[in-house]
Amino acid sequence: MNAQPTPPTVFDVQRVRADFPLLTRSVHGKPLVYFDNANTSQKPASVIEAMDEHYRRHNANVARAVHQLGEESTAAYEGARDKLARFINAPSRDELILTSGTTQSINLVAYSYALPGLKSGDTILTTVMEHHANIVPWQLVAARSGATVKAAPIDERGELDVEQYIAMLTPEVKLACVAHVSNVLGTVNPVREIARECRKRGIPLLVDGSQAVPHRPVDVQALGCDFYAVTGHKMLGPTGTGALWAKREHLEAMPPFFGGGDMIREVRFNGTTFADVPHKFEAGTPNIAGFVGLSAAIDYYDSLGFEAIHTWEQQLLAYATERLREVPGLRIFGEAAQKEPVISFLLEGAQASDMATLLDLQGVAVRSGHHCAHPLMQFYGVPATLRASLAFYNTREEIDAFVVALLKVRKLLM
Repeated sequence: MNAQPTPPTVFDVQRVRADFPLLTRSVHGKPLVYFDNANTSQKPASVIEAMDEHYRRHNANVARAVHQLGEESTAAYEGARDKLARFINAPSRDELILTSGTTQSINLVAYSYALPGLKSGDTILTTVMEHHANIVPWQLVAARSGATVKAAPIDERGELDVEQYIAMLTPEVKLACVAHVSNVLGTVNPVREIARECRKRGIPLLVDGSQAVPHRPVDVQALGCDFYAVTGHKMLGPTGTGALWAKREHLEAMPPFFGGGDMIREVRFNGTTFADVPHKFEAGTPNIAGFVGLSAAIDYYDSLGFEAIHTWEQQLLAYATERLREVPGLRIFGEAAQKEPVISFLLEGAQASDMATLLDLQGVAVRSGHHCAHPLMQFYGVPATLRASLAFYNTREEIDAFVVALLKVRKLLM
């Protein structure tokens, strides 16, 4: 007798929601509908409790004491490095620099890797859809060195013109950059293909992974990039946490970006010797409790599994897109074939900030503004959009409530 196939597991979103204390609150007398996850995600109780437990029972500085509390704190902090390295499949834990987030990570690459080797005539290549964190640091180091920053174009659907990006990988390009997932459009960029073309030309590739790691498994070895940056507070963890993964050959050659305690072997006035990677890039007391919380966040992702998360989020994205198309005069920005659950939109004749304020009065939290992506707004010819960004703890019922609120706002503004 043939064995029967195992039925697919149903994603129990209500059970998941019970793990997130903030989702139970009301705003302006309405049940909260939190659709600002690309800005920052909510935190499960396990993350909050892990940080509370650290401060109550283990609080001490890392790598500076041999007493019991110091050893416990160091073990927890370094344990977070181990989990993050596994989470993105880094070849070695020592290639993972713990930072305050993607912004610090990219600035580290800009000032420690790019700037020392840049000269007049060199180019840094990025794209029109990037977050300011993947534009402004390059402009700053370009201004110091005489280099230039160029941006590969996108099309109206919000998809990167990959052929043009590759064509722009000329010998003048000393570093290429791209978002894994756009924070405004949700577009998933073909990082593996881009990395392959960069390797052919000997051009290192930096990937902004802030919007990818909350939604999909990331394997930096399979991607083939040189640098990959992540932000903890977008992936269920605390603010002020994140990491930069970089190939060891780059880290070994890069000088320290910050100076201070714990990044040295010996300090003398006639010269200082620095610690080995990753510690030579981690000066000062880090956000220890934050990384304890981030470690718990990774455990939470592991408990659900990205297959279940991705399937549910894609269902939510499809449903939300369908419902929003029912709203008269609504324009969606970015309809790439490969998307994560981010929808930017506008209502004809309405200001994004006015809409966001009125939606908030209905208990719906969305983001309005340029989303730290001015060049992208300029491409679409708008000053701002609204952005509804979903997470696996959101529901179809919340999407329905969002659309009802949006229709009410439309009546008020039209």
